[in-house]
Amino acid sequence: MKTPSPLPDDTTLTTTGLAPTGDTGRVLLLACGALAREILDLIKLNQWSHMDLTCLPAIYHVQPEKIAPAVREAVAKHRNTHSQIFVVYADCGTGGQLEQTCQDLGVEMIAGPHCYSFFEGNTRFAEIAEDEFTAFYLTDFLVRQFDAFVIKPMGLDRHPELRDMYFGNYEKLVYQAQTDDPELTEKAKVCADRLGLAFERRYTGYGDLEVALRSKS
Repeated sequence: MKTPSPLPDDTTLTTTGLAPTGDTGRVLLLACGALAREILDLIKLNQWSHMDLTCLPAIYHVQPEKIAPAVREAVAKHRNTHSQIFVVYADCGTGGQLEQTCQDLGVEMIAGPHCYSFFEGNTRFAEIAEDEFTAFYLTDFLVRQFDAFVIKPMGLDRHPELRDMYFGNYEKLVYQAQTDDPELTEKAKVCADRLGLAFERRYTGYGDLEVALRSKS
């Protein structure tokens, strides 16, 4: 097994992704670049030395129609080097296309409609979803990459006057914190202010992400 390279910065994870951290692992985790840091932390914490990680560009969430074809291509590319591939993407706006792709390929994927759900815990998120339909969610990664995923794709850097049109029906920004990082919390508060929303921080840790990966250990 090759020595894993250092984790790329968030910009690289957004635009390029992550090459496989190993080439002979029993389990390959095929994930979104937005989850790279959390997955590698869990691998280290639990000493899951049999797991390798590769990530597709996180920015695909802005164009979710790219996710299923990219997963199909990646599975075909890595299937001969790993005995098992686990797709660490939720539906992520693909309208069921990713689930169908995984079924066609015979690979498993993590359960949940999106990462906000499995970080919260899918059961818990389903319980509170009806009461939080006016909430806008951010994770650690999305706080760090707020401009790349929210401000620029929506054109708010060029037309800030569109803010109320996009977010007028939202009431609060919920920061789902994977870590206890005061600096990230302050950044999340700034994000809420920029969108004109009330702020709530909710520590979720890794939620069902850890549960799902543990099932592969």
